[in-house]
Amino acid sequence: MSDKEYARRRRHLMELIGQGGIAVLPASTEKVRSRDTLFDYRPDSDLFYLTGFVEPETVAVLVPGRPQGEFLLFCRERDPERELWDGKRLGPEGAVRELGCDDAFPIGDLDEILPGLLEKSERVYYSMGISPEFDHRLLNWINVLNSRRQNRHAPSEIVALGHLLHEMRLIKSRAESSVMGKSAKIAVAAHRRAMQLCEPGMREFELEAEFLHEFAKHGASCSYLPIVAAGANACILHYRAADAVLEDGDLVLIDAGCEYEMYASDITRTFPVNGRFTKPQRELYEIVLEANIEATKMAVAGNHWNDMHDTAVRVVTKGLREIGLLEGRLPALIREEAYKEFFMHRTGHWLGMDVHDVGDYKLDDTWRLLEAGMTMTVEPGIYVAAGATGKAKRWRGIGIRIEDDVLVTREGPRVLTTGIPTAVAEVESFMAAA
Repeated sequence: MSDKEYARRRRHLMELIGQGGIAVLPASTEKVRSRDTLFDYRPDSDLFYLTGFVEPETVAVLVPGRPQGEFLLFCRERDPERELWDGKRLGPEGAVRELGCDDAFPIGDLDEILPGLLEKSERVYYSMGISPEFDHRLLNWINVLNSRRQNRHAPSEIVALGHLLHEMRLIKSRAESSVMGKSAKIAVAAHRRAMQLCEPGMREFELEAEFLHEFAKHGASCSYLPIVAAGANACILHYRAADAVLEDGDLVLIDAGCEYEMYASDITRTFPVNGRFTKPQRELYEIVLEANIEATKMAVAGNHWNDMHDTAVRVVTKGLREIGLLEGRLPALIREEAYKEFFMHRTGHWLGMDVHDVGDYKLDDTWRLLEAGMTMTVEPGIYVAAGATGKAKRWRGIGIRIEDDVLVTREGPRVLTTGIPTAVAEVESFMAAA
C-alpha cells in the first residue's frame, strides 16, 4: 500500500472527527505463548490501516484541530542491543522519515505529552479493548484532568472510533481490492495443490502442511487456523484436530485462506478423497454448489446484505426437499427454518484486513444496502450429522461447504477466488489428471 493511501485515510478520518476531536490508537499488545515465548506479533488492523506501521509499543494520535490535521506517533526508540536480538526498529526519527508523521516521540514520553493533547480536546475517539492496559491509562489521564480542571479542559466524552473508522474500512479502495485479489490468488493455488496431492491414507495434517508451504512460498501466512476435515469431521463447523486419516470413499472439507500484506482471503472447498463422488455425496454437493452460484449473483450494489442468505436458504431448502431430506411445502419449510438442521450458519461475512472484517450488517435495524467496494464471502453448506437416522441415514456423516470471496463492483459481483475446479465433473477430471 502506498504512503499516499495511508495519508488519504488519515485525512478522511480527521475530516469525519472534526474540530475539537482527537483520535488515539494504541498498538495491540504482544502475547505470551508460554513462559518466555511469544506468539508471532500481528499489528492491530485499525492502527495499520491508518499508518502502515507494524511495531508493538506504539500509539498513533490524529489531531484534526491543527492546520490540515496532525499525525503524531509514539514508538520505541532505536536500541542497538535489543535490535541485535529482536530486529531493527524504526525509531521516532525513522517514523517521521518513513511514515510521514508530523512528529514522533519515544513511547516513554507518552505520559508527558498525550495528557496535554487530551486537555485541548473536547472528544476522544478511541476503541476500548484493543489494549486493556492502555484503556486504564487513558481513563486515568482524563480523571486527573477532571480533578485538576473541574471539567474545564478535560474531554467531555469518549466516542467509539469504530463507528467512523470501520465504515471506512468496509468500502475497499482500488489498491485494497488489488491486494485482496493477490491474497485470493495465493489461496487458490494452495487449494489446487491440496486437491492434486490428496489421496486415501493421508492424514488431515498432511494436507494442511501443503497450505502452509504454499502460503509461505508467496510471503503469506494463514489468515485463520485452517480447517481440514475428512469424513464426518466436516460436520463440526470449527473442527481443528486435523489428525484423522483420509479414508477412501469419504469427502474432505478444507476451509483455508491466507493473509497477504495484511489482507485476508477465505476459501472452502469440499472434494472426494479418491477423486470420485458417490451418488449421495453428489446429490448434496450439487445443491450447495447451486446455492453458492445463485447467492453470488445477489452480490450486487443496491441489493440488501441478506439477499444472499435468503437466496441460499431457498436453494438449499428446495434441494433438500427434492431429494427427500425435508418434507413439506417450501414456504412453510423456509418460514419454520427447517433447513437449520442441515444448514445452521449464515451465508457469508465481510472480508478485508480481518477475515471476519469490520462493518455493520444492519443500519437502523434494517439490512444494509450493498455498495461497490464491499467484499464478502459467500459460503452455503449442508451438514448431515454422523448419527443421523431415518431418511437422513443415506447422507449421514457428509459435510459440504463451498466458499468464495466476492467483491461488489459497479458492473456486478466479481469472484476473486476463481481457478479452483468446482463443478462435479471438473473436480473429478482435475483430480484424475493429478
